Amino acid sequence: MNTPDPALLRLSKRMSELGLCSRREADAWIEKGWVRVDGKVVSELGSKVFPEQKITIERQAQAQQSKLVTILINKPVGYVSGQAEDGYQPAIALVKPESRWEQDSAEEQFHPTQLRSLVPAGRLDIDSVGLLILTQDGRVAKHLIGQDTVIEKEYLVRVQYTKPGTLPDWELKRLNHGLTLDGKKLLPAKVRWMNEDQLSFVLREGKKRQIRRMCEMVGLKVVGLKRVRIGKVKLGDLPTGKWRYLRPDEQF
Repeated sequence: MNTPDPALLRLSKRMSELGLCSRREADAWIEKGWVRVDGKVVSELGSKVFPEQKITIERQAQAQQSKLVTILINKPVGYVSGQAEDGYQPAIALVKPESRWEQDSAEEQFHPTQLRSLVPAGRLDIDSVGLLILTQDGRVAKHLIGQDTVIEKEYLVRVQYTKPGTLPDWELKRLNHGLTLDGKKLLPAKVRWMNEDQLSFVLREGKKRQIRRMCEMVGLKVVGLKRVRIGKVKLGDLPTGKWRYLRPDEQF
């Protein structure tokens, strides 16, 4: 019995690893005959390749990809990031012509087809506000929420100390590095005071309710939480409940 060569990789997985597209996009392109391996069209799903083989995509795939949009929303309290749940609306419900920011400088015209497969690249709790990214582009999603992402996310967090006095310096140091959540040590964070009741948190991971849980561990209660930056892309002056397109000159 022939054993498969361990070096062989599924073509769609390899395309995703190379940052060409998402695995789902890769499968669609393979079916359409838009993918070449070492110059030859490969149109069979599940095809495998060696890491050193050259993968190229046809112009049709590039054209389709160039039409994919990425949207920035300043999410208000009371909206969920992804699927609608418990009577709460998803943030995508805000993406409509009348709530586009008037100062959006992108030349992109809104069309309802842009709502198809527009998914959140990361989450923001229902009671948190600020920058939420929705994208049709699998490359953007992988870049922001892939397992090996190093993209920083910055939050402004208003807090109250639940013990007498003020938060000791050693507890602030624990917030920066030293806390464990769900049995796993957290990656180092950058946490500093902005003023007497507001902290800046810069994280490179996004566990569920991470900042609120980190704060609880050192006796802080979170009163308000706002995400202001993802990588190099800032929330800026985007008003609450409004959205705009990611500009071609912006990079995470």
